[in-house]
Amino acid sequence: MNSRVSVSVKGLLVSGLVLMALVTAYLLGGDGGSSPAQAAPAAQASTQHRTLTMTGTGKATAIPDQLSFGLSVGVTRLDLDTALTDSSAVMERVLASLAKYGVKRGDVQTTGLSMEPVYDYHPYSPPTIRGYHVSQRASVLVKELRLGGAAVSAAVATGGNDVRVDNIRLLVGDPEAAMAKARKAAVVEATAKAQEYADAAGEELGSVVTLHEVRASNPEPPRPLVYARAAGTMDAAKALPIRTGHDDLSVTVQVVWDFR
Repeated sequence: MNSRVSVSVKGLLVSGLVLMALVTAYLLGGDGGSSPAQAAPAAQASTQHRTLTMTGTGKATAIPDQLSFGLSVGVTRLDLDTALTDSSAVMERVLASLAKYGVKRGDVQTTGLSMEPVYDYHPYSPPTIRGYHVSQRASVLVKELRLGGAAVSAAVATGGNDVRVDNIRLLVGDPEAAMAKARKAAVVEATAKAQEYADAAGEELGSVVTLHEVRASNPEPPRPLVYARAAGTMDAAKALPIRTGHDDLSVTVQVVWDFR
């Protein structure tokens, strides 16, 4: 009986020692693991970059400096070969007259050619062909706007009643030059605003982290001008008056700086 009680008491003592050892190990392990967990936010806070985001808008003005127009030559002849030959001859004469206004071969682009029979219609019999109509169309670019009006007038005067001019448009030859000015102005404005905020906050503005273009308004599409040719032959010396106007461009950028 005493031996059994002695064994039970020893078992209880051993179990108690084991339990105390486990509790001690748990407490020590919990203290040791808490330090890195508590130190992590502090480490993150110390490495987090403080930044300032600002937008700026720059504007520039683009003035059209080129002119383009559509040129159409149409003739009607008894046979198709003659119509083709004569229409080509008229087109060549018109284009040759434009050379003195700075129009080169590369400034002319063919945009269409059509050939169709011309019929006479009769009340009680089938229609009969009385000839053929040939139309040649081209787009002409005048790179010096000051010569554009004279070039249009010369084309009409040279081609006479066989020539039609339409789709006169004003163009900006180098729109990217104006856009570059607007972009620079946008960055300057954003930088000035960021410097003001940094000074007010008692901080020193650092380097640019990111910069991207938020919005940009390009030059408006070429503006068509209304042109009507009066009956008869136009005097080439009477240049078509051109009023250029201007296009307003704007660019908005967003820039992010860090603090030193």
